[in-house]
Amino acid sequence: MKILMVPGRNKFYFYRRLYRKISLITAGAVIQGLAMAVFLFPHDIPSGGGSGIAVLLHHFFGLPMSLGFWFANFVFLIFTAPYLGNASTIGTIYVITVTSVSVNFFEVYIKHPFPNVWIDLLIGSVFLGTGVAMLMRQRVSNGGIGFAALALYKYKKIKPGTSLFWMNGFIFSLTAIVIDWKIIILAIGCQLISTRIINWLLRSTRPKARPGFGFAWRSGKK
Repeated sequence: MKILMVPGRNKFYFYRRLYRKISLITAGAVIQGLAMAVFLFPHDIPSGGGSGIAVLLHHFFGLPMSLGFWFANFVFLIFTAPYLGNASTIGTIYVITVTSVSVNFFEVYIKHPFPNVWIDLLIGSVFLGTGVAMLMRQRVSNGGIGFAALALYKYKKIKPGTSLFWMNGFIFSLTAIVIDWKIIILAIGCQLISTRIINWLLRSTRPKARPGFGFAWRSGKK
């Protein structure tokens, strides 16, 4: 007996998975924006290179954090997009845009709940790590500076972790010199906590191998 494939069902399955993927990416970007706007930015704590530049732009020019974050990441993206393809670029633009809009929304409508910097650092880092882990699970970049690290790896064979460490380290140091030396300690603490959350979530929710499609990263398999 010959089994016929039903095109309508295949299309429904495709769109259902696409909707789920975009929903998870959106949720991850919103959680990342929440962590920045409510817990980290009130203390000028940069969660990464892009947010560090946003803090500096706010300090020097009074530019809103949300706009500074989007601008900084978009600049990194412009210079590295030709090296990593259109699909990756579209995915990252979507993430940084949703994150920036979320930062603006939460800054306006959510009051800062805790006056203690260490409590905010802990909670913000946990939220940040959760959001980034959700994005990584969907194989999208959480910002343009990570995109730059991937481009350096692809063409200069510099490990992404190494280049990301030095780029973030330079921006953190500059932010600490300009605003307050304590910022570099808080930024490093944020990186340590959020990285542990990311690693823990990615290990505990490792997906089963199954065929599918990628929204932001192109696969070498065909």
